[in-house]
Amino acid sequence: MEEKIKWADGFLVVYSVTDRCSFDEVMRLCFLVNHIHSRRSCPDPPPVIIVANKKDLEFDRMVSVEEGESLSQGLKLPLREISVRDGWEETAGVFHALYAEIVQQMDRSPPSFRRRGVSRLMEKIPRIHSNAALGSTGRSFSFSSFRDLLPD
Repeated sequence: MEEKIKWADGFLVVYSVTDRCSFDEVMRLCFLVNHIHSRRSCPDPPPVIIVANKKDLEFDRMVSVEEGESLSQGLKLPLREISVRDGWEETAGVFHALYAEIVQQMDRSPPSFRRRGVSRLMEKIPRIHSNAALGSTGRSFSFSSFRDLLPD
């Protein structure tokens, strides 16, 4: 896991509001990210957003909104409660917020700390073509690049 954390410029730490164990892992993962990146002598820790998923399952909820907000405030990290099931807009909004924080941080950091291979990595992400459907639910989601989700 440490190797995967080293190369990333930002993180979404996701837990399910219906799973207490996933919520309990958030603090450990955030600590791990900060610890690994502090050893790299980066000027700022990478952006991290805590994401609470499955907010549509109110009756199965094991983690309250207040608990999520308390953890978020304690870690001084933003929290987003979303439901991937209810639509792609909230999910895209979370990725957009993380992308915006990464870009803002790159603009602030000295050139010696900036990564050089980011654009090459973006080209390696597999493309989902517009005629690809996601199952028999009648919903489909497609984009040729993450940049298609960003506002002009």
